Amino acid sequence: MKKLIASISALVLASGIIAYNALPANASESPRHITVNGVGTSMVTPDAVRFFASVSVLAKTNKEALSSASKSANAVRAALKAEAIATKDVKTSSLTVYPEYNYSQDKGQQLIGYRATQSFTVVVRKAESAGAVIDAVVDAGGDSVQLNGVSPFLANGAAAAEKAREAAVADARSRANSYAKYLSASLGRVIYLTEVNAPVYTFPMVSEKAASADATQIDLGETEVTVTVTVRWSLS
Repeated sequence: MKKLIASISALVLASGIIAYNALPANASESPRHITVNGVGTSMVTPDAVRFFASVSVLAKTNKEALSSASKSANAVRAALKAEAIATKDVKTSSLTVYPEYNYSQDKGQQLIGYRATQSFTVVVRKAESAGAVIDAVVDAGGDSVQLNGVSPFLANGAAAAEKAREAAVADARSRANSYAKYLSASLGRVIYLTEVNAPVYTFPMVSEKAASADATQIDLGETEVTVTVTVRWSLS
């Protein structure tokens, strides 16, 4: 008599992939099993802030421009040090010196001086103090300082990722139990579990708390950490 093999595979749902196999249970063949995807998320407030700043100075000569920019840059470094920002968290991202021109219809292109610019990437590992650090940088560098962007991020995401993994496994188990019930079966042992992707971090920007009227406020929002797993259970 021919062996009867019934299979339902690759049932694609909006929230996961479920595969079910029913095979004869003997020593040479795989037991019947069900495979599902589970998705888990964890919401956490970013614990660090990265911001981008530069000092830019216009002077009559290259040497004067670079000297003035370096003076402002050193003032910024001193301010960062006073705010307990570690040297490893301050990185020069660019240093340029170039002639700057003005153009008009009557006089054409005219050299107006030389511009020196030094740009920094700064990491503030205490997110709640980021606004105060930025204020200190602006105070130290004065009008030569330019702020070019700010980005809250999660420096230590291990705990949030762990919660997301726990939620993903629970989601997978819930799905598997539902389908096992529909198949008049029950879940057995786990055959394998695979993390489909590394934790994914997204940053919806919403305000965390109010700052005083004259202080710089950095809205940290919440980071969404998402983990997807694939789990296979035997069925009994």
